[in-house]
Amino acid sequence: MTRISKAACIGGGVIGGGWIARFLLAGIDVDVFDPHPEAGRIVGEVIANAEKAYAMLTGAPLPPRGRLTFCSTLVEAVADADWIQESVPERLDLKRGVLTQIDAAARPDALIGSSTSGLLPTDLQRDMKHPERLFVAHPYNPVYLLPLVEIVGGEKTSAATIRAAMERLPPIGMKGVHIAKEIEAFVGDRLLEALWREALWLIHDDICTVETLDDVIRYSFGLRWAQMGLFQTYRIAGGEAGMRHFLAQFGPCLAWPWTKLTDVVDLDDALIEKIGRQSDEQAAGLSIRALERLRDENLVGILQALKGGDGGKGWGAGKLLKDFEQSLWARGGGPAVTVDASKPLRLVETKVSPAWVDYNGHMTEHRYLQVFGDTSDALLRLVGVDLAYVEAGHSYYTVESHIRHLGEAKLGQAIHSTCQVLAADDKRLHVFHTLYDTATEEALATAEHMLLHVDSKAGKAVPAPAAVLDKVKTIAAAHSELALPEGAGRHVGERR
Repeated sequence: MTRISKAACIGGGVIGGGWIARFLLAGIDVDVFDPHPEAGRIVGEVIANAEKAYAMLTGAPLPPRGRLTFCSTLVEAVADADWIQESVPERLDLKRGVLTQIDAAARPDALIGSSTSGLLPTDLQRDMKHPERLFVAHPYNPVYLLPLVEIVGGEKTSAATIRAAMERLPPIGMKGVHIAKEIEAFVGDRLLEALWREALWLIHDDICTVETLDDVIRYSFGLRWAQMGLFQTYRIAGGEAGMRHFLAQFGPCLAWPWTKLTDVVDLDDALIEKIGRQSDEQAAGLSIRALERLRDENLVGILQALKGGDGGKGWGAGKLLKDFEQSLWARGGGPAVTVDASKPLRLVETKVSPAWVDYNGHMTEHRYLQVFGDTSDALLRLVGVDLAYVEAGHSYYTVESHIRHLGEAKLGQAIHSTCQVLAADDKRLHVFHTLYDTATEEALATAEHMLLHVDSKAGKAVPAPAAVLDKVKTIAAAHSELALPEGAGRHVGERR
């Protein structure tokens, strides 16, 4: 699968910052140009929110974060990039000028995407010398969590460019949808504009408040849309007869004068003030950053729920997340672990993220288990029990665990874990993990696990193959020379 090797982002606002975070967390170096005096602070806050969201979103090993560089000129930013994302304000003259500058300075093989919400790519590429590589790559906010990108070509955009853009999105966890014909506002914003127009009339006519309108969406069809969209939702509404019955039954309603979709509300000062006042009341004092964090937590919960849909295969955006996680596991998330079996294997390096702590700033209990589980997974990958092995129908399952809490892991603290193999035979793997404060080498927790090698389809323990056993027993033999770790073999409540 073709991957982006280096990205450039021109503009670091809400959308540009989201692109930057998406690239960085996928392990891609990003050069940024944005003349705004506070661009560094704004982008930094977006990245911080994105890192917190990713810590909640997935336990798969992310690659080392890409390098972020702020450049003093546009030319410097785009010089080495193979994907360039323009996200400057939505003015045709401004975007056209910036894209023309990018075109003149970029590598000949670089892809150039515009984050425009509705401008036509044909208009944007008018003055470019190489217009065939310009396309619209319209994302949705927050870009680092919502995976959709509308890919739209102009009259001079090549088919090869569209294919290349679509191919480079899945490795960063995004889904490209190719819009066959360019049209102002594309597809998503066309739908949103229709809903937005009707919503403004409902507020203007005092039918409801902004909070009531939002409640109508989020407690009803918004939940359906999150996982099935519009047409599949209505197919179900048609009962066993499906979509044809639904259209026959409800189609005539389209002729009734229910909506004002063809009328444009006058956004005069009075209506703007009404909406602004009601929106302030709805926010109840929460800052924009606080609302963003709430939004991200909710989106993570929805994505995680969808990941388990369709019998665990994943559904909608959840399936995309599941596929993305599988690619992360396959890549391993970081540098290869060097096996030195003369001591416990150091397998996991991480930091206590904001998503891992309670109100005291201490790491919560289930995150200890997560880190120890990641340690077991890292050991299994070392001995050949990787994603392909599991998909083939075999794995090691943890059947018993004992965790001791010796200290406290705190927000932002660098931590690492080690694994000592206590014993192994054809079916069993007995391990002892220790979690350390990386700065002080203080032991914060230990976990003793017994794992069984199983045939997943048969649902029973079976001997591991020789290729795996040889690696397991090599480590176990070396670790048998080590002292038994303090705490091994303890039971809950045993006196020290």
